[in-house]
Amino acid sequence: MKMISWNVAGYRAALKKGFKDFFYEVDADIFCLQEVKAERNQIEFDADAYYEYLNPAEKKGYSGTLIYTKNKPLSISYGMDDFIEDNEGRVITLEFDNFYLITIYTPNTKRDLSRLNYRMIWEDKFLEYIKFLEKEKPVIICGDLNVAHTEDDIKNAKANIGNAGFTYEERDKFTNLMKYGLIDTWRFLNPEVDNKYTWWSYMGRARENNTGWRIDYFLISNILKNNLREAYIYDYILGSDHCPVGIEIDL
Repeated sequence: MKMISWNVAGYRAALKKGFKDFFYEVDADIFCLQEVKAERNQIEFDADAYYEYLNPAEKKGYSGTLIYTKNKPLSISYGMDDFIEDNEGRVITLEFDNFYLITIYTPNTKRDLSRLNYRMIWEDKFLEYIKFLEKEKPVIICGDLNVAHTEDDIKNAKANIGNAGFTYEERDKFTNLMKYGLIDTWRFLNPEVDNKYTWWSYMGRARENNTGWRIDYFLISNILKNNLREAYIYDYILGSDHCPVGIEIDL
């Protein structure tokens, strides 16, 4: 099974920048989007042969997630149930026979770190939510987690320590996910590879110079690690300041 995740940084804009070409070329079984920034009536695209699930933010033109899937899920959940309120459209969970799929757009702490406290609460509640789901089935999590975990996941690590997305607090929360037993699929299959990133600033020719951050992930329950076949970073795909990421996994 092939799965793709992409923070499109505005779906309507991405549709004008080659999104559909990549969508049909990659032919994923499940395709997840973050930062959709649109309601359904604003999206001029109907994905043939896919079921579609959209979770827009209450605030117009902000955040939002969307999943396309070839296989109809057993159930669909928007947000994190009663664990934390999600009026920003940041989470969709689909239940399938053998696993839960979660796409997530983790809140950014903002440049001045004014949302760091909220982020810490969010992270704790997200881990609780994962534990709740794993009582029933293993989980596959994908999306923009808004953190570069280690110094191998960011170009200029020393200069960015303490900045949003690379604070010790945010990185520690990601470490907690790993300690709990989740697998970072890209790092699991590519333990020694660096200089592979998924987000680049629009400033300073960052993408041209590959001055990037790896902040988009596929995480899987430990029980699924032997089912994992490939992990991809499609860093040649444009259309957003993020690039798509993907996995192939036997399920």
